[in-house]
Amino acid sequence: MPTLRQIEIFVRLAEMENMGEAAMALGLTQPALSQQLRALEGRLGLRLFERVPRGMQLTPSGRNILEPARDVLRANRDFRDTADHVAARLAGSIRFGVTPTIGPYLMPGVIKVLHRRHPDLRLFIREGIPALQQAELVAGELDMILSPMPVRGRGLHVEPLFREPLRIVAPPDDPLLSLDTLSEADFSGRTFLTLDHRHHYHRQLSEICEQLGATILADYEGTSLYTLQQMAGSGVGLAMLPELYIRSEAGGLDGVRIAEPAGWAQYRSVAAAWRANAAFAGLYAEVAQVVAEEGRLD
Repeated sequence: MPTLRQIEIFVRLAEMENMGEAAMALGLTQPALSQQLRALEGRLGLRLFERVPRGMQLTPSGRNILEPARDVLRANRDFRDTADHVAARLAGSIRFGVTPTIGPYLMPGVIKVLHRRHPDLRLFIREGIPALQQAELVAGELDMILSPMPVRGRGLHVEPLFREPLRIVAPPDDPLLSLDTLSEADFSGRTFLTLDHRHHYHRQLSEICEQLGATILADYEGTSLYTLQQMAGSGVGLAMLPELYIRSEAGGLDGVRIAEPAGWAQYRSVAAAWRANAAFAGLYAEVAQVVAEEGRLD
């Protein structure tokens, strides 16, 4: 029978579609990953992947067994969690997935509160693409995630936490800032900086740019909000920053100023999610409540 490790390798490679990235995420060398994959395909008598110009792609057989493979990983994690719960052991650690547009400026306060309440509890925080982390949560590779909505996945409990305003920023010498009142028409033809196209941030910014008649800088994708702030401050383009980032020690308005049209009211909704049948669902709900309190703007 296939091993749990081989099933984990299969699921991760299916999600990342790149041998090198999957090997790094799993703590393996690429040859070791390839060897385990060949062994799995041999045991199953199936070809699971085929090479395409952009990486690896599931075969029809691979697509058919992907969801059952995720079920196996989820059941294994739930089994271990339930055993700990029956033995009256508090979860020693929580594997917590966050997007880089939330984690760096919100989680430090959350960690401080949780450490006071549960000194032995450890949060292992992993930043990543929300859509990929939702799949990892379903598969049991993460225990909780904090993500912009929508959050989708079979068997998940999704807890909406707060709504966060989004602010447009420009360099201090931008002509926009010399106008007494801004309208959406003033942003027509302007260029915005963005993050990796797989982020919810990118999709939401695309919708906002369409509304404003603006465009996204096609040949640049930032890796963090701080990067976008610095690039905007240097005059490369406009940027959109979340309110909590601006208010945090990690963020601020260094090198940029807020420049928004009259009546501006764009925001994002943030939620926590965990598997609905998780043994430590009560603990995860407590963590979500702490996050909601940290995210309040009043």
